[in-house]
Amino acid sequence: MFEEHRDNRHEGHQEYDQLADDDVEYDLDDPDRGEDGGGGGRRGSTARRVVMVTAGGVFAALLAVGGYGAYNVLNAVTDNDPSGGGHQGSATVAKAPQDPPTAEQAEAAAREFLAAWSRGDIAAAAGLTDHPETARAALATFNEQVGARSLALTGTGRAPADTPSEPALGFRVKAEFEGIPDAWEYDSVLSFVRSQDGRPVVRWKPSVIHPQLAPGRTIAVKALPNAVSKPTDRKGRPLDAFPSLRAVLPQITPPEGGTAAPGRAVVLSGAGGGAEPEQLFVLTPPTAPKVRLTLDADLQQAAEEAVKQQSANGNPASLVAIEPSTGFILATAYAPQGGFNRAIAGGQAPGSTMKVITSAALLEAGVSPDTVVPCKATTNSPRAWHNDEPGDFPSYTLADDFSHSCNTGFIDKGLEKLQPGALGSVAREQFGLGLEWHIGVPSRDVTIPPPGNKDEAAAEYIGQGRIQANSLAMASVAATVQSGTFRQPVLREDVKRVAAPGKLPADVARDLRAMMAKTATQGTARTPMAGLSGQIGAKTGTVEAGGQANNSWFIAYRGDLAVAAEVEGGGHGFSAAGVAAAQVLKAGNKG
Repeated sequence: MFEEHRDNRHEGHQEYDQLADDDVEYDLDDPDRGEDGGGGGRRGSTARRVVMVTAGGVFAALLAVGGYGAYNVLNAVTDNDPSGGGHQGSATVAKAPQDPPTAEQAEAAAREFLAAWSRGDIAAAAGLTDHPETARAALATFNEQVGARSLALTGTGRAPADTPSEPALGFRVKAEFEGIPDAWEYDSVLSFVRSQDGRPVVRWKPSVIHPQLAPGRTIAVKALPNAVSKPTDRKGRPLDAFPSLRAVLPQITPPEGGTAAPGRAVVLSGAGGGAEPEQLFVLTPPTAPKVRLTLDADLQQAAEEAVKQQSANGNPASLVAIEPSTGFILATAYAPQGGFNRAIAGGQAPGSTMKVITSAALLEAGVSPDTVVPCKATTNSPRAWHNDEPGDFPSYTLADDFSHSCNTGFIDKGLEKLQPGALGSVAREQFGLGLEWHIGVPSRDVTIPPPGNKDEAAAEYIGQGRIQANSLAMASVAATVQSGTFRQPVLREDVKRVAAPGKLPADVARDLRAMMAKTATQGTARTPMAGLSGQIGAKTGTVEAGGQANNSWFIAYRGDLAVAAEVEGGGHGFSAAGVAAAQVLKAGNKG
C-alpha cells in the first residue's frame, strides 16, 4: 500500500527502519541533503522533518519545526481527540499530558471570551469554552430571558480561586436595560483549562454567567407581585412597628381610583427546598396607591406605652387621641396585643364620663353651672344610689357635682328636669353619638337605649346601665366640648363623614369647658392633670363592675388634643385611665 522510499545516507547515518505496520510510514530527509534530495550543501540551519501519514487511502505531509510533538501532529491529521478514538485503522499514539494555561494565556483567552459575549456573539464566546454546545445554549437563554440592552464585561484581575493548575480570573458584569437609569452590576469568575487541541479555553459552568447560577436554576426578568399599600402617618412616617395597628393597617383600602402597578426584576428561581425566588436586581418596583392616615407616629408611640403600662397586671386597656379642630384620629392603642381592639370596636359602660352629655342636657333644660344641686349621700329612683365620696353636700352646685362626680345630684336633677330619651337625643344630635360612623376601618357606634323606667334612666345619667361606648366615642365627646363642634373622627381624610343633626349651643359648650377645667384643676382629675398648662379640661369615670374591681375611665383635652382612656379593673378614673391619658396629653399635639 505504501511506496517504499529509499535514500542514500551520508556516512555515519544509519538507515531508518520501516515502521511496524504498512499503514503508516515515516521517511525522514537526511539532514545533510539539499532540497532536491541529492548530496550537497545544507539549506538553512533548521532541519526539516517530513512525516507521511495515510488514513483511509489519503496521504498528508506535515512539517514539524523544532521539537513539536508527534502526538499533536498525529491528532491534527487523524482527528484523534482526547475524548474518543481516532479513525478505525489509525495508529495509536500515547497522549502526552498537557500543561495548564499560563497566566498570560488565560488573560488572552478571557479578553477574547468576554469581548465575544459582550458584543452578543454567542457562538464565538461558546467556542472559547471546553463545552461549546452547553455554553452556547446557556448564554443564549440568559441573553433572551434577561433582555439587557447592553452588556459590558470587564476583567478585574486574578480571582481568589486562581491556582497554578487552573488559572482563574475575575470579571465584572454591567447590564443596562432600556428605560432603566441604574445598571445591574455583579462579579463572577472564569477558570481556564486546555481544550483537546491544546488551546486555553474557559472551563464552562453555570456560575460563569452568575455566581449563584447552578444546574436547575434560572435567571430571568419577571413581573413582581403587586405592591400592598402601606399606610403612613400624617407626616409620611411608617406605622408597621406599632402593635395596636397590626390588625388595623391591613383593613385600610386604597383610595378610590388608585391602582397598583406590578414591577419587574431580574429573578433567580429554582433554588430548591421551597425557597422563594430571589430578586437579584429590581428594574421597576411595584407601586401601590399611597394612603396617608391621620395618625401621628409620636402620639401613637405615647399611646402604646401608656396602655402597655396600665395593662401590665393583666388589665385590658385602650386609648384614643383626637384632634378637635379636624376630628382626625391621632392615636389609637389597646392591650393586650393580639386580642380584641377595644379602643374602636369595644362596647362598655363609660361611667361618669357620660355626665358631660347629661350636663349638656341639663344646661339646655334651664339648669346653670351655679344652680344648687345638692349632693346627698344616697338617693332612690326607686333603686338606691350612692357616691364614691361619702357624706352629704347640700350646697353643691351643678359645677360642684360635676367636678366631684356626684352621682346622686345628677340622678335627682335628671329625673326632675329631663324627659325620657332626652339623654340619647342630645348625644345623637349634638355629639354625633349613635350615628353610623365610617372612620376608615370597622368601628362600633355608641348605643344609648331609651330607658324603660326611672331606674334605667337614673343609670344612664351617670353612664351605667345599658349604655355601650368605647374610647373612640368618648374621645370624640371631649373633642366636641373643646372645639364646640362635633366632627366625626376619621383615620383618613378621604372617607365620607356623617354630620350631627344639630349643634351644641355655644353657651352650653362654654359652660361645659368651664366645668371640665374646674375638674382638671380642683376636682377628681386634678392629680393626673397636674403640671399640664394651656387650655385643659377633664372628666373622670368609675364604673361598678358587679362585685369585681371598678373600671377606670378618663376623658380630657389640652389645647388641640382630646384623649379618652379606659382600663378594665383599673379602679378610680383618676388612677389608671387618668395616668394613661395624661401621658399622651403631656406629649402634646405638635402638628
